[in-house]
Amino acid sequence: MMLRAVSDRVRLIVEKFLPSAFIFAILLTFLVFIMGLVLTDEGIIDMTTHWYNGFWDFLAFTTQMILILITGYALVKAPPVEKIMIKFASKPKTQASAVVTTMLVSAAAGYISWGLGFVLGALFAIEVAKRLPYVDFRLLIAAGYSAVVAILPAGITLTAPLLVNTPGHSTEEMIGLIPLTETIFSPTMLLIAFVGLIVVIFAYVKMMPKDEDVVPFNPEKNGEDIKPVIKRYDTVAEKLNHSKIINYTIVGIGTLWIILYFVNNGFNLELNILNFIFIILGLALHGSPEGYLNAIISGMSAAGGILIQFPFYAGIMGMMAGSGLITIISEFIVSFSNDFTFPILTYISAAIVNMFVPSAGGQWQIQGPIMLEALQSFNLPPSVVVNAVSVGDMTTNLLQPFFVLPALGLSKLGLKDIWGYCFVAFVLLFIVSITVFLLTPLFL
Repeated sequence: MMLRAVSDRVRLIVEKFLPSAFIFAILLTFLVFIMGLVLTDEGIIDMTTHWYNGFWDFLAFTTQMILILITGYALVKAPPVEKIMIKFASKPKTQASAVVTTMLVSAAAGYISWGLGFVLGALFAIEVAKRLPYVDFRLLIAAGYSAVVAILPAGITLTAPLLVNTPGHSTEEMIGLIPLTETIFSPTMLLIAFVGLIVVIFAYVKMMPKDEDVVPFNPEKNGEDIKPVIKRYDTVAEKLNHSKIINYTIVGIGTLWIILYFVNNGFNLELNILNFIFIILGLALHGSPEGYLNAIISGMSAAGGILIQFPFYAGIMGMMAGSGLITIISEFIVSFSNDFTFPILTYISAAIVNMFVPSAGGQWQIQGPIMLEALQSFNLPPSVVVNAVSVGDMTTNLLQPFFVLPALGLSKLGLKDIWGYCFVAFVLLFIVSITVFLLTPLFL
């Protein structure tokens, strides 16, 4: 099988040369630092200042990502949810059915919320792998992550389309409000998402290793940490810790706010409300504050990579913005565009920038206005820029380890374990995206 041979070759190269995700972030820091010195007028002091000034810009986002990881973990580990997930995870009986089922579940969750998809996809893959020793665990984790990335162009929580449809957004004076029918519900984005998902699922089935090459789930290496044992004593303190009255009172208050939020904001699943829903649902399903806290503690070890690596990416973003590197890259790419090539070149520029600025919201705030200004030279609607930047940001998430850190933390795998598979998925999604963007002017 050609795809299996390609993925095996890439995997061997990756295992030999690709460092850990943390070293990847540090090396990327060095690269951007040097690029700033060579391509701009900034000096060493300037680049160092940009790096430090940006270093803490992701603190809120880092906390949001840690919370979505551990609260998602605790939610899935609640007895009623875990029972349902185990039931579905027990359905696949072959390696192919395991891969397809994991990818469809991950994509469905990712369509609702990319944060939910990244967490639920990894946890579902783990449960499937526990029950099928002849399924390659590395492939399954990569497949779940790739499925979420593939479906994101049509995902209802895609950042840039939601931003430009929100009154008061930073570029409203330039482009007004762009309805979702021109972005995530447009033919361009739906084609990229669903054709891309089908192609990626097909690729992962073809990349399945032979039986003798399968690396199964290893309970000692990939299993969960031992949960702390909390003894119950018949004391006032322990009765408070396990009080259902306290638990469901706070659940009731939280539920009231969730209802009010959706009444006032519609179905807008941004990270804060998603984390809040996870917390309230988790408390409700675990039944007591102590039971929920134990589940949270059990999932904390998976968040270490996010905690230390996200500030480094924020520093990279600070250097990219402060030195003007994003402007240089974007303007160079669009300098030789026309009506047909502009969507493609915007997409490529966004894919490149995403390697250095892997925050979709941050990338749009910096790169979006530059591309919208360039758009004035062409007979194309602003939605083209929104869609191209969004998909470019999405595609290289398969190469950039920023958003795969939750899956790596939960599975206790290294970046090199899955990167070869993700690279093949990246190439295929790149081809699908380029093809659709080439046809975009025909849809307008």
